[in-house]
Amino acid sequence: MQPSCLPRCEHAREKLSRACFCRFAPADPLGLGVDSDRLKWYTEAEKTNGRWAMAAVAGILFTDVLGKPKWFEAGAQEYWMDNNALLAIEFLVLGFLELKRFQGWKETGTSGFLNAFPFDPAGMNSPSMATKEVKNGRLAMVAFIGFCVQASALVTREGPVEALQSHLSSPFENNFIGSIAALPSVIGK
Repeated sequence: MQPSCLPRCEHAREKLSRACFCRFAPADPLGLGVDSDRLKWYTEAEKTNGRWAMAAVAGILFTDVLGKPKWFEAGAQEYWMDNNALLAIEFLVLGFLELKRFQGWKETGTSGFLNAFPFDPAGMNSPSMATKEVKNGRLAMVAFIGFCVQASALVTREGPVEALQSHLSSPFENNFIGSIAALPSVIGK
């Protein structure tokens, strides 16, 4: 094991290598893994955020393929219900579900849905599937950041499929360098 530049890292590195999915190169420069109870919560939070990211990326790609309005313009659309009422319902329903998930996690230490802990309707709860879920969740989080920065609202104002098509049509002009060079004209829109 390599010497650490921070005194807390060796203790955290040992816990990380035993407790989480990043066994390939466990590193904890901020000392977040020193407390094993908090580390379990951070692991659960990473899985939850990864699940949300996987759902978001799939939804963004699906709506973009169908030609629906761009995902970053969804909040400005008119829906069948007043936006404030829709937002209030979302807060109540998602707040209730999140509260039940947190209460169940505190009791069982596993993620679930309402009163089913662990929630595994497909019977796929295994260590190898958990590792795959974390890796795919991390990939989805990076993909979502890419959607936010390059393919969507900040640089080109294109959806991800449209940005891919423009890149494939002219890869030397439509890439991240060309997008950064064109940033002043895009911001003025």
